[in-house]
Amino acid sequence: MSRRAQFLLVFVCLAALLGMSTVLVLQLPTFGGEIQGERLERVRGSPHYVDGQFENSPPYANDLALMQNLRDYMGGQQREPGFAIPVVPLAPGSLREPAQSGMRVIWFGHSSVLVEIDGVRIMTDPVLSERASPFQFLGPQRFHSPPLALAQLEGIDAVVISHDHYDHLDMDTVRRLASKGTHFYVGLGIGAHLQRWQVPTAQIHEMDWWEHASIRGVTIHNTPARHYSGRKSMDNSTLWSSWMLKGSGYAIYYSGDTGYGPHFRAIRERLGEPDIALIKVGAYGNSWLDIHMDPESAVQSHVDLGAKRMLPVHWATFNMSYHAWSEPILRAVAAAKAKGVELVTPRVGEVVEFGQPFTNQAWYLPGT
Repeated sequence: MSRRAQFLLVFVCLAALLGMSTVLVLQLPTFGGEIQGERLERVRGSPHYVDGQFENSPPYANDLALMQNLRDYMGGQQREPGFAIPVVPLAPGSLREPAQSGMRVIWFGHSSVLVEIDGVRIMTDPVLSERASPFQFLGPQRFHSPPLALAQLEGIDAVVISHDHYDHLDMDTVRRLASKGTHFYVGLGIGAHLQRWQVPTAQIHEMDWWEHASIRGVTIHNTPARHYSGRKSMDNSTLWSSWMLKGSGYAIYYSGDTGYGPHFRAIRERLGEPDIALIKVGAYGNSWLDIHMDPESAVQSHVDLGAKRMLPVHWATFNMSYHAWSEPILRAVAAAKAKGVELVTPRVGEVVEFGQPFTNQAWYLPGT
């Protein structure tokens, strides 16, 4: 056999080995489950499912903008905080007691928020693992600890999941909560991931936009967003969502990941004005704005919703974009001031209670 033939044989064998390894890795539980059977039929029956995938309304025109992204990436921004992010810890076992009446929120970092509304505890996109990644040995690592360790997380009645990306749907956190009886409210198709992770069927509630369900007197509304989805690839196989939680006298909105669009006004028209809006302000780029709005658009979305207070989320915890670490909050604070929006900027773990004044601290500035 000639050297050229030997080389080609080795190359083919290595390529085959790499391909087989990739296939095997993608079968790991962290990548979720396959949408099949009745779940697939329900997905296909959604008016938002077009030509084999979910679609934004209005549709998103994908623009990779590789050179623009490269220029942004090479911009030299300080993408880490440069100081220890202050965390107000929750006492271990504190969530064993029943939730109080009224409404309060506790930011756990990134998009994870603990909500108590009318005695029901609900978390948005709980991610308490060390990394927002399919693997815990690589990928974006936390800049701060959560106010309560994953092993101590309990007493959560329900979770709402905006979409299935790793910084919003974390297998280890899901498994922990499922073992404690937590119910999961998710967009169409995401139940396949939960099923793969052995979440009991009775604890999985899959919903399309504008559908709703109730838990102990609190109504959970699945509402539109402008984003994309997929764990193995960006195939838009599962539905991305925002959420409105409504109790007897309180309402809270969570944006999930989204670009700016007419859906904010539509949500207000259908479901009314929330008392507080948890709105994404971080992880944006010049070519991503249709699916990852910037802070000024986030403040405008709050205005469109007619919410009383805005709490910025989706920033501070992971390095997932090209902008400086503090840029999202600085721009959000400036935009809120310009539009007369009441913005609350709690430390991680700090309680914000409806009906009570809240004093902001500029903890995100060095030396504060």
